[in-house]
Amino acid sequence: MNNFLVFLAEATEYNAAFAKGLAFLAAGIAMGIAALGPALGQGFAAGKAVEAVGRQPEAAKQIRSVMLLGQAMAETTGIYALLVAILLIFVAKA
Repeated sequence: MNNFLVFLAEATEYNAAFAKGLAFLAAGIAMGIAALGPALGQGFAAGKAVEAVGRQPEAAKQIRSVMLLGQAMAETTGIYALLVAILLIFVAKA
C-alpha cells in the first residue's frame, strides 16, 4: 500500500509538469498559427491599396486611411492570440 501511495504522489507531480509543458507548447503553436492570419490580411490590404493608388493617385490620402484602419482590424487577431498565449503560459496551473 505504501508503494502505491508513493507512485500516486510521483504520478501527480509528473502530470502537473506534463500539463505545464503542454501549455507552453500550445502557446507556441497558437502564436505561430495566429500570426499567419494577420500577416496575410495586412499584406493583402497593402497590395490592394497600392493598386488603388496606382489607379487613382488623387485619392491616395483616403485610401491610406482606410488601409490603415483595415490593417489595425487585422492585427487585433494577432493581439488576441498573444493574450491567449500569455494566459496559457502564466495562468496554467502547475
